[in-house]
Amino acid sequence: MTVLSPRAEMKRGFIAAVPVILSVIPFALVLGAQAGQQGMAVGEITLMTALNFAGGSEFVAVNLWTSPPHLLLIAFMTLLVNSRHILMGAALTPYLQALPKRKVLLALFLMCDESWALSFAEAKKSVNKQFNYYYYCGICLGLYLFWVGSTAIGALAGPFMGDITHYGFDMAFVAVFLVLLKGMWKGIRAAIPWLVSLVVAVISYQLFAGAWYVLCGTSAGLLIAFMMIDND
Repeated sequence: MTVLSPRAEMKRGFIAAVPVILSVIPFALVLGAQAGQQGMAVGEITLMTALNFAGGSEFVAVNLWTSPPHLLLIAFMTLLVNSRHILMGAALTPYLQALPKRKVLLALFLMCDESWALSFAEAKKSVNKQFNYYYYCGICLGLYLFWVGSTAIGALAGPFMGDITHYGFDMAFVAVFLVLLKGMWKGIRAAIPWLVSLVVAVISYQLFAGAWYVLCGTSAGLLIAFMMIDND
């Protein structure tokens, strides 16, 4: 079996991530354009995406953005949306515990749904079923650089393009999510918390103003997951 160098593994990871990168660029453009329409400066949205690499929570933050912003509300909603990263990080623990702390912190900082799913899919296909750290980093860096850069471009171009969602670019996120979900599918039972969370979030969105659907959907999904664990 050929052992590739760290640089070659990172390149391989980046190439594997290209289809996902191309699909999230329109989504990032939408985020940047919406941020500009909410009154955020290009530097502000770029800094936010660079420090908080999680697209779902960034959309929530932009939609809640006011002048002056309600920082505690935004921080709380960001925590809720990103709470799934706790479980994702825990799943990475067995693979990262032997690495130096600086590598672990970098891996966790750059972790997102796409890099996590692609890396675990690669691990399952490999001969020794091992997690490839440098392959993972190649995926992460590609997604990170294009996400932050595309968001900045969206913020710059947004005022000239009007409502960019009319072009249908925001459907890119849904498409990526469905593809990743297909790769992680383990049967209907494992998907029950996801489905409950979705249904509750949709109902809450229709009934309550603001971002309460985030809290309701997240809480319902976690509750069902814990109930299923207790019954196993």
